[in-house]
Amino acid sequence: MATLISLLLFVLCCISSFRLSFSDSGQENSFESVPDLEKSMYMHIDGYPCVRLLNLSGEIGCSNPSLEKVVAPIVRYKSVDELLESAAVLVSIDEFEILISRLSKDLEFAGKVAGVLVESQTEVSDRLKGFSPDGKFPEAEFAPYQSNNFEWNPTGSGIMWKAYNFPVFLLSETSTSILQEVVMKNEKTKKSNTENVAEFNVVMQTTKAGTRDSDSCLKEETCLPLGGYSVWSALPPINISSSQKSKPVVLTMTSMDSASFFRDKSLGADSPISGLITLLAAVDALSYLDGLDELNKQLVFVVFTGESWGYLGSRRFILEADQHSDSVEGLDFAMIETVMEIGSVGKGLSNGIKTFHSHASGDTSGTNKTFHALLRAQDSLKTESVKISMASTSNPGVPPSSLMTFLRKKSHISGVVLEDFDTSFANKFYHSHLDDLSNVNSSAIVAAASLVARTLYLLASDQNASAINAINVNASLVEELLGCLLNCEPGLSCELVKHYISPSATCPSHYVGVILGEPSSVPYPAYVSDVSRFVWNFLAVKTSISSRNTSSACTKDCNGVGELCVREEADGKGICVISTTRYVPAYSTRLKYESGSWTVLPYNSSDELSAADPVWTESNWDTISLRVYKVQNAAYDGLILLSGIVVTVSTYLLILMTRTFIRKALKRD
Repeated sequence: MATLISLLLFVLCCISSFRLSFSDSGQENSFESVPDLEKSMYMHIDGYPCVRLLNLSGEIGCSNPSLEKVVAPIVRYKSVDELLESAAVLVSIDEFEILISRLSKDLEFAGKVAGVLVESQTEVSDRLKGFSPDGKFPEAEFAPYQSNNFEWNPTGSGIMWKAYNFPVFLLSETSTSILQEVVMKNEKTKKSNTENVAEFNVVMQTTKAGTRDSDSCLKEETCLPLGGYSVWSALPPINISSSQKSKPVVLTMTSMDSASFFRDKSLGADSPISGLITLLAAVDALSYLDGLDELNKQLVFVVFTGESWGYLGSRRFILEADQHSDSVEGLDFAMIETVMEIGSVGKGLSNGIKTFHSHASGDTSGTNKTFHALLRAQDSLKTESVKISMASTSNPGVPPSSLMTFLRKKSHISGVVLEDFDTSFANKFYHSHLDDLSNVNSSAIVAAASLVARTLYLLASDQNASAINAINVNASLVEELLGCLLNCEPGLSCELVKHYISPSATCPSHYVGVILGEPSSVPYPAYVSDVSRFVWNFLAVKTSISSRNTSSACTKDCNGVGELCVREEADGKGICVISTTRYVPAYSTRLKYESGSWTVLPYNSSDELSAADPVWTESNWDTISLRVYKVQNAAYDGLILLSGIVVTVSTYLLILMTRTFIRKALKRD
């Protein structure tokens, strides 16, 4: 009997310790609702996921290996050489590429990695030699020359173009601190009965349907095409109804989308947002000039999206121009005389001198004329220490840029790309989440905008420099655009953006996203990204002339020739202006939208880039989440189960023994 009672006391002690293990502090918690209980049990972790993307040949990116959530204890990569069980690995950004490289080579180790958690760190860019998950020659298949093994991006690892059958999250700075503390607790309490685990919910619908490429997932409607809306605008507006012969066109272009290993952390500060801000500031400076109608050539500005994913924007723009669609009405592609592209210019500062390089599409009279205009613009800015140089002749051609797709269409076109580098990217964080505001210099962008604005005026006026010194870039506008487009504070809620649109988010991300609904030259506003809508409104206002229609309800009355309603989102009313500003859908030229669904078109032999088109799509998903909580380890769970069985059997035996004892006692009486 005494032995049995001792056993029961032992079991009760186990149950008591099990109960206390739920509270690290030892304090009792009171819960008034199920959400209160859930909040106390789970820590929801902020982060940026790597998601599943597909093309015609397969898939890249990350996903849970099955339809189930992934749950695994968290370990630090530094502290483990081998994994004894499935685990979620916490890794610093310094070691992230090392870990990914090991996973591709060490299959035994990779088989035990349930997920990867990447730490965010401040000022990491000063310590890292470079981190670029893109290739050494980004999108080499679209180059108009054969040297596609040239290393424009020396720090490129190419890891973003591979498929990973486990989830990967980039943690926010706050979540990084939380997870570091959680791992420390796990390391200190290895012999305890509990451990902290991470639960990943990154289930891509393509995984669910078993559709492993763009063609099959579009048929099953488990994915959507990457894409969005590019914007083009003319200064001054093009009079479509005029019978006068069209002027030759000076086309200036840049792009607004970037890429990264992590979908929603694609800032692209130097590549390409420094170029976008340069273009917007240059247009603003030119808009104050008088006599733009008298220029010998037509200035046209284009901001592409989707360029990071097979040059979706520029290739679709060229196709729309060939088809004379509504989205390019008023623009004659055949009249394009000169193309200037603004690439990465945010790092164009060396020893106090703003230095830029002109990458030409060949030694032609047109490119020489453009370079001569750049030199004249440089000379007019001597007090600002600006220097423009011709790129090295050892380069195989123009660097990765939208100009490449123009050259594949029209090889003799006169084109120049303005960059902050000569033979290789100055941006060592190309297509990385580390290409943020700290990676660019505002004075370099102001200098580039001044150089571009003055050069364009010279080209459009046939080198007439009469008004060149009156062109001044607003440095405050550049600073404001940097804060709006590259920072969460103020982010897209800044006064400048809110002057034109009502943004749907505060923190900017320049990932292209997916194209929703039927592509149109007049898209439903909710289907257009915040940045595209802002650029459209900004350019429409800056390139406009006043309308005779001064109605406050412009959405009903902007029916005149060339009239647009701008800033309607900002105040619900908007104003009417005359402006040639259009949206151009940006999506693969091998896709067709019909009857509410997408179809992949056959290879087009007349389009030499058709075979290179990857047709990028993004998998659908229900939710993406990451949370951390504490669980009992398996051994302790087994002990509790065994204890429960012992208690049950012992209780049954105790009852039998007690009943027998009582019967004997009653008989004695």
